[in-house]
Amino acid sequence: MTIHQNLLGGPPPTHLPDDPEPRELLANGTPPADVAAKYPTSSLAWAQLADEAYERGSVVESYAYARTGYHRGLDALRRNGWKGHGPVPWEHDPNRGFLRALHALARAAGDIGEQEEYERCSQFLKDSSPTAAQTLS
Repeated sequence: MTIHQNLLGGPPPTHLPDDPEPRELLANGTPPADVAAKYPTSSLAWAQLADEAYERGSVVESYAYARTGYHRGLDALRRNGWKGHGPVPWEHDPNRGFLRALHALARAAGDIGEQEEYERCSQFLKDSSPTAAQTLS
């Protein structure tokens, strides 16, 4: 048996609990607005709303959706032991809604010229999950 030890002394990774209902509804084609209305704590639904708004050129709307998903994700992270820093691995599927919302927030902030927010969110994404930062770029 191998025991993996964090030699850097940082906090352990945060793994959000699975929330299969909104993910399954989205995968089956339910509109993200309907999923967000039924599951308003789902960062994944808000992230999809942000992506859809962004794709149609509604950057301010995308920003608002992304900010909602981001804050819902922060709430979930804190409820699950996250102390404001540390890994939030992309490899753990339930973390992806938060990470996608964080990426969408950085993207929209950059597009509307909110440089400080863009830089903060971009760095937060890289610090939380280098894999997410690379995958979502």
